[in-house]
Amino acid sequence: MRYFIQAGFFLSVLVLAVGTGCNNSGEEKKTPVVTDTVKPVPVKTPVFDADTAYGYVGDQVAFGPRTPGSAGQTKCAAWMEAKLKKVCDTVYRQEVHVTGGDKKSLPCINLIGVINPKAAKRILLLTHWDSRPWADQDTRDLDKPILAADDAGSGVGVLLELARAIKGFSLPANMGIDILFTDVEDYGRTEWGEDSYCLGTQYWARHPHVPGYKADFGILLDMVGARGAQFPMEGYSTQYGGDVQQKVWQAARTAGYSSYFPFVASVDITDDHVPINKMTGIKTIDIINLGNDPEKPFPAHWHTHADQMNIIDKSTLKAVGQTLLQVVYEQAQPAI
Repeated sequence: MRYFIQAGFFLSVLVLAVGTGCNNSGEEKKTPVVTDTVKPVPVKTPVFDADTAYGYVGDQVAFGPRTPGSAGQTKCAAWMEAKLKKVCDTVYRQEVHVTGGDKKSLPCINLIGVINPKAAKRILLLTHWDSRPWADQDTRDLDKPILAADDAGSGVGVLLELARAIKGFSLPANMGIDILFTDVEDYGRTEWGEDSYCLGTQYWARHPHVPGYKADFGILLDMVGARGAQFPMEGYSTQYGGDVQQKVWQAARTAGYSSYFPFVASVDITDDHVPINKMTGIKTIDIINLGNDPEKPFPAHWHTHADQMNIIDKSTLKAVGQTLLQVVYEQAQPAI
């Protein structure tokens, strides 16, 4: 299982009550209060085209499983790189080998698309693009790779369409966007340890595409395309970047998608945002589809052969993509 569930799950309807606890240093910390008094930021944004994003997800699935060393990995990486070059000012390719938890040397391809590279004010948007080599949560063909339409394909589809939308709708020169597609995220097992996951992200965090890279904050997408998806407030995101998390959830409400982004506290999930927070200090949050059962928070298609195109919903892609555009153009506004 790719994620590690921690204790502390609790629910809230609209307002998160103030709570106290201790971090590793013993200092008291408080759960941020979410109220209904934040005024929407009036900004103009481009329209997110869910049809285009859906098509991008389908294109990835057509390559088959995108596992380390597969033909699908090679073909999909070339396709993503070509797409990024059409909508970004600069594209970086990190092609390296990383060591899996089974000690195998795994080919890893990270891609970074940069918009407005000279801007000091930056937002990091990321998702993994590889598919899991094993359907370990299924009841059949457990040792065969999955197609990963949602758990990989949806995040890439959303971010490619977001970049396309930005290219056609002027972004101020003072605002920069970095789109990071990380590889070899899903080649890991519980028995190999927590660090056997997110290998491409760990490499990028140690060797960023720009020396000394910094961003104002980061947003990770994971499983953002399924029908009926819900994106509660993941626990580590609250811990590392509660202010960023609230900013994004408020933007979802402003954009009209609060039904997808409930102000509900959820479990702690070890995902790509955790090594970025720990290794780079960039406040990074996770938008991830989670249910309300703390013991089984993941959707039924997670790490199974059911993760195919028939579960992808354009309405969900639209909700996530338009919310991100709201965040980007809010942040591009001059400070008052």
